[in-house]
Amino acid sequence: MNSNLYALFAARFPKDKQACAIEVPESKATGAARYYTWDDIERATAKIANLLAKIDLPKGSRVAVQVEKSPEALLLYLATVRAGLVYLPLNTAYRESEMAYFLGDAEPGVVVCDRRNFSWLSRLAFKSGARHVFTLNDDATGSLLERAGHCSDQFALAQSAPDDLAAILYTSGTTGRSKGAMLSHGNLASNVQVLKDYWRFTSKDVLLHALPLFHIHGLFVACHCALISGCKTIFLNRFDTAEILQKLPRSTVFMGVPTFYTRLLSDPGFDAETCRNMRLFISGSAPLLTETFNSFIARTGHTILERYGMSETAMLTSNPYEGLRIGGTVGMPLPGVSVRVVSDTDAYCAPDEIGNIQVKGPNVFSGYWRMPEKTREEFTDDGWFKTGDVGKFGAADSDAKGYLSIVGRSKDLIISGGYNVYPKEIETVIDGMEGVLESAVIGVPHADFGEGVVAVVVSKSGCKLDETTMIAALKSRIANFKVPKLIHVVDELPRNAMGKVQKNRLRELYSIK
Repeated sequence: MNSNLYALFAARFPKDKQACAIEVPESKATGAARYYTWDDIERATAKIANLLAKIDLPKGSRVAVQVEKSPEALLLYLATVRAGLVYLPLNTAYRESEMAYFLGDAEPGVVVCDRRNFSWLSRLAFKSGARHVFTLNDDATGSLLERAGHCSDQFALAQSAPDDLAAILYTSGTTGRSKGAMLSHGNLASNVQVLKDYWRFTSKDVLLHALPLFHIHGLFVACHCALISGCKTIFLNRFDTAEILQKLPRSTVFMGVPTFYTRLLSDPGFDAETCRNMRLFISGSAPLLTETFNSFIARTGHTILERYGMSETAMLTSNPYEGLRIGGTVGMPLPGVSVRVVSDTDAYCAPDEIGNIQVKGPNVFSGYWRMPEKTREEFTDDGWFKTGDVGKFGAADSDAKGYLSIVGRSKDLIISGGYNVYPKEIETVIDGMEGVLESAVIGVPHADFGEGVVAVVVSKSGCKLDETTMIAALKSRIANFKVPKLIHVVDELPRNAMGKVQKNRLRELYSIK
């Protein structure tokens, strides 16, 4: 049996292949919308797959891609998988030194880039051993499509075993060397089949897609769910509040990072009427503030479903589709996924006790690209993956029983004066203070305590925060060793493309003098 991921999707395309699969709204440049049918997907991916096959790459060759978001970029991904090659998406924000590392480490056979970066990126690509460099632009032009246009629109699907690699995703590399998480056809297939059923996707859905395609959220969650359910996708090249408000009434599902939801709530035009046809809002990639969670309910009548996943595992847990969704939690383990919270000695933690999150399941990756020692370090002897996240399951006598809450990353744990300080705990208290929009708590070197607690806080519009007053208030609410030594009020927190606060940058910027 062929376990190629593309076969899973193609088998579930609608019977009417002329139905719209992807809609790209009208652009300012052309003033016209673009539409792609399911037949277009079949034929276009066959052409690109045939082009890749003509190059005669060895089995398992990587196709590295750094291009702007477009339907053609999605087609390239599907064609790569269809051809039995390994897809390597790279953040469009990466610059020359970063790309030199990724290409040198992955040694792709093919590199695809935007024409604006061709001169310097082709030099790096050929240096890393790439045999071909193509261009692909967000206006559906480029040498990749020109060459593929001469190829047949029929393609014999490559044979793939469940354990064969489908993609490599490089972790953000906020500390140390970036690692390439190796995801197989089986990993991705198992996860999307679970998500389709768990989130009740059907062919009648319309997915409003505003996420990037170089990340697991936009590609392996959003696009995969649409493909396996045969539903239409409204494809936006980026998040724009006005455009989202215009398209929401024609949509049923929206996936976003917390920043998307705060921006929507800041627009007075966002209300229950705008969401009248929506059935599901999903949030992930970064923690959702409880205030955002509650404000969303009050404004729209919809409860955001928060879930938890990683580049190494795809999705792990989710708040329920039917049943209580609890703000500040990421729900329960998905079917087929096992999650445990353990102490530093690997003893199971009791409910409401904070510990290290470890996971197991068919969605969990096989290891890091060309890093066997690192792979061994990150798995326990009994086969559980150490996520590096710290969290807890809800208390047995609470509504959150069985629901997982993420406290933070283990690398973000602050040890001050010998005491463990979990940033999320303090951030939750600070976020609840009057005038505070959001906060980030970090540990910085301290002569007396080893590490000192520092908070970086963003105020709500029109509010003025006093750091001394805030520290005094915190002393009455939390243990003294958890109280920040300093509070910095800033206009905004630095974030990566998926909305995660870059605490490494904050640690570089702020220190106790």
